[in-house]
Amino acid sequence: MKKALAIISLSILVVSCNKATEAKEVKTAYIDTSVLMKEYTEAKDLEAKYKAQAEEKGRQLQAEITRFKQDAANFQSQAQANGQQWAQQRGAELQKREQQLGYAQQALSQQLQQESGVEMDSLVSGVKKFIKEYGKKNGYSYIYGTGDAATVLYAEDKYDITKEVIKALNEKYKSSPKEEKAPAKTEEAKK
Repeated sequence: MKKALAIISLSILVVSCNKATEAKEVKTAYIDTSVLMKEYTEAKDLEAKYKAQAEEKGRQLQAEITRFKQDAANFQSQAQANGQQWAQQRGAELQKREQQLGYAQQALSQQLQQESGVEMDSLVSGVKKFIKEYGKKNGYSYIYGTGDAATVLYAEDKYDITKEVIKALNEKYKSSPKEEKAPAKTEEAKK
């Protein structure tokens, strides 16, 4: 009886050892997402596009602000010469104009944030889809993200595939046909 139990135990041990060696190797890697977004050409192009738009629209608004400051400075010198009633009326007009300029600055900022946010969300969605396809194509079981939205507490450098993915994304972006996207229309532009 003891021999039978020993044989059964030994055969179970052998079978379990065979199953352990049959286990598939899990291929893992990680991507530093903050580096990816800094070095991905499409992300750089998108950032440059909105920076240029902000500068252009900001220049137009800045010109109006400069004119306002000049008018306010002139108001100070003309107030005594033109009397109290004129000063009150002109002061109210300047206050209203200053408020309108503040609203315009806010609206511009919100418009640019909204437009860039939509495009950035689309870009991030495309990157996630690309990484998923890249992982399947290259036999990865898991690809982790580190950086601003870290999902890994530790990773050995040998598993970092950030540069490979950036290179592949940039190649895909360069080879895709460029289409000119019309800027999103705002409510003010429609009026």
